[in-house]
Formats: sequence, C-alpha cells, structure tokens
Amino acid sequence: MRIEAGTEAVNLPEQRALEKAGFTREGVLRSVVFRDGRWRDGVRYSVLRGDQGW
Repeated sequence: MRIEAGTEAVNLPEQRALEKAGFTREGVLRSVVFRDGRWRDGVRYSVLRGDQGW
C-alpha cells in the first residue's frame, strides 16, 4: 500500500528524482542521522497505491 524513501536534506538531486518518480514529500526529520561528525536533517517521501497510476 505504501512505499517510503528518505534522503538527506542537502541531497537535492535525489529529492528531484523522487518527486519525478511520483513520490510526495512528507516532511523534514531534524537531526535524524549522525555522519561525518555532525547531525544532519533528512527528508521523508512516500507514494501510495493509487497515486499517479501506482
């Protein structure tokens, strides 16, 4: 029924690709991952069965 995807907030090319594939941006997850010595924000996407022909 539901597929989720996530990416770092600074990864704009991946966000564009997810939106082009029909995913909907659901929101920002603040300080969700610790990488390279600092906390980073993430962005959550989803697509539901029935969305845009899925």
